[in-house]
Amino acid sequence: MRINKNSEFTAEQIRDFVVRGMQEKKAQDIVVMDLRKVKNAICDYFVLCSGNSDTQIDAISTSIEEEVYKASKQDPWHKEGKLNREWILLDYVDVVAHVFKKDRRAFYDLEQLWGDAEIHMIEESALTAVS
Repeated sequence: MRINKNSEFTAEQIRDFVVRGMQEKKAQDIVVMDLRKVKNAICDYFVLCSGNSDTQIDAISTSIEEEVYKASKQDPWHKEGKLNREWILLDYVDVVAHVFKKDRRAFYDLEQLWGDAEIHMIEESALTAVS
């Protein structure tokens, strides 16, 4: 596991900030994948969501960055996909956010690929912390 030594925030807190950023822009099918018990996992949590258009994908990823920064003063350690806006990845070391266009999410099917993870569906109407 990569350790984010500069952070005063837990992976669970960052995960919740990411979820809030997704919810702010009406992301669909938000899923938290708990990878802490999965052998050779690259992080503690994947947080996935879908959007309907390039514009919404971009808005969701921007909202995630704003929510995490506002709460923790952290920028992503790494980002990918901002130019093509079909699958945007924001890596916060222990938490990786995946913002998909619907068809790309079905194609890559991370929920199946990481099938050993505990998967938690997030209610779209609830702006609350993940349990």
